[in-house]
Amino acid sequence: MSADEIRGTTHGTAPVPLSVLDLVTVGAGSTATEALRTSVELSRLAEARGFHRYWVAEHHSMPGVASSSPAVILAHLAAHTDRIRLGSGGVMLPNHAPLVIAEQFGTLEAMAPGRIDLGLGRAPGTDGATAAALRRTDTLNEGADDFPQQLAELTRFLDDDFQDGHPYRRIHAIPGPVQGSAPGGVQSPHRPPVWLLGSSGFSARLAALLGLPFAFAHHFSAQNTIPALDLYRELFRPSDVLDEPYALIGVSTLATDDEREAARQVKAAALNMVRLRTGRPGLFPDPDEAEKYEFSPMEEDFVRSWAGNIVHGTADEVRAGLDALQQRTGADELMLTSHAHRGELRLRSYELIADAYGLPTA
Repeated sequence: MSADEIRGTTHGTAPVPLSVLDLVTVGAGSTATEALRTSVELSRLAEARGFHRYWVAEHHSMPGVASSSPAVILAHLAAHTDRIRLGSGGVMLPNHAPLVIAEQFGTLEAMAPGRIDLGLGRAPGTDGATAAALRRTDTLNEGADDFPQQLAELTRFLDDDFQDGHPYRRIHAIPGPVQGSAPGGVQSPHRPPVWLLGSSGFSARLAALLGLPFAFAHHFSAQNTIPALDLYRELFRPSDVLDEPYALIGVSTLATDDEREAARQVKAAALNMVRLRTGRPGLFPDPDEAEKYEFSPMEEDFVRSWAGNIVHGTADEVRAGLDALQQRTGADELMLTSHAHRGELRLRSYELIADAYGLPTA
């Protein structure tokens, strides 16, 4: 596996490679079909403008987020793009059997060879009851010992290298490397690079010890960003995958032609999060609704904190904010996620950011 699959290329005046994280946002008055069409348009835009990778996040039981099945969405995006890297940001490993993930991403790799990333998270991506339904258990085992074991099992399936005597030694993830060793086999031994995702120090430490690339969720855990990145760099051990640390951070961004519209959309995003945090998830609200909503003092505090982590405004303001954030964190890559009530605003945001940095136009 080449490190070039992990390290992106910087274009224009961007300080580091820029990428996209898509939650397939569904706004009030819109449909999942429309949101997914926007994702196709956005993936094509990202490819044309030189964004390095396009990841889809796994969430469940959230009406405003239509990304419950990343592998299905990635297959669709692979059919509509040619070059951009596609991946999960991430698949929540405890929700799935490792063999299923190995099969899904082996299939994606066969569809789009050399373009697939497998980002893995430890959180459920939903509430506890939904996680229990996904896992068909009343007990959620998310302990520190369980995730590394699941990761090791998944890696064995991806590499098809369980040791002799292991109960899974004769089980193979298909498509996968075993097809190349079968009589007449010509299957490539290549498999998607694994990334670890996190919002705290746990995955930072594990990624460092395994020599894997690390993606940090700055967009919802900004207070932990620098401590987690410092821990990752301090503990990093070179591996066959990487000879030095490589960390990206997810950043909430929204660039608009009108600064006031950016503020309106951010307030709607904050209302969306207030409802999610209080057990009332819904479609992404219309900004007009958000402007009329009477936030309680506690909600106002949350809104100020939440909005403070969103880099928003005009294209120049967003560019300045992203430059400052990269300098402060030393991130090797910025993965931008934009939330707005309408799909065209999300598309326009990435277009404005690409223009601000002078990214390629074709």
